[in-house]
Amino acid sequence: MASVVANGKTYEIGAPLSVAEFIRERGLNPAYVVVEHNGEPLDRARYEAIHIADGDRLELLRAVAGG
Repeated sequence: MASVVANGKTYEIGAPLSVAEFIRERGLNPAYVVVEHNGEPLDRARYEAIHIADGDRLELLRAVAGG
C-alpha cells in the first residue's frame, strides 16, 4: 500500500499507478487536468510514464472552459 496526498486529501493506493491512472480513478479525463507532482508542474505528455510513489503529493486542477 502507498499513501498519497492529492489536493489535501490522503488516498491509499494498492497497486503502482501512473498519474494518468490516478486521475481516471477520480473520474476525470487526464486531457483536461493540470498536475503538480511533489511541487513541480508535470508535463501532460508524462502522465502515463510517471508512477506515484508512497508519500507523493499531487495537486490536480481541472480545466474548465466558459464565457
